[in-house]
Amino acid sequence: MATLADLKPLKGARKKKKREARGHAGYGGKTAGKGMNGQKARKSAGVRKQFEGGQTPLYRRLPKHQYMPSFNKIEFNILNISDIEYLALEGITEITPEILLDKKVIKGLEKGGIKILAKGEISKSVNIKAHAFSANAEEKIKKAGGSIQKITE
Repeated sequence: MATLADLKPLKGARKKKKREARGHAGYGGKTAGKGMNGQKARKSAGVRKQFEGGQTPLYRRLPKHQYMPSFNKIEFNILNISDIEYLALEGITEITPEILLDKKVIKGLEKGGIKILAKGEISKSVNIKAHAFSANAEEKIKKAGGSIQKITE
């Protein structure tokens, strides 16, 4: 009959701890598994993570002052007069950001707004609501008989 005294762990379940540098009979005597001489064989061995072997390190090769982007800058979704002409030919006379999102002319308003630029020609009268207009775009829209309205949020 088996008793508690007969129980033993399975073979390979318990492993002896390595005792490095304990003479020739022990594991890794003499050099303790660190090879021969050299920087990594010393007592406080090794080099820091960013050490590049004596070559000028990356943090010293880069310029000291980097360009810092402006956090107050507003980025616009750009929309040209030619795009508005295309929408006007479809029969749309009132152009708002919601209509532009529905027609998938712009992807979203996360950037900060819509700016109308003067590339292209417009022949139909259109009422446009946008966040910004270029001076030439305003002229072209007003010449065609349309009106503009700036959105301020």
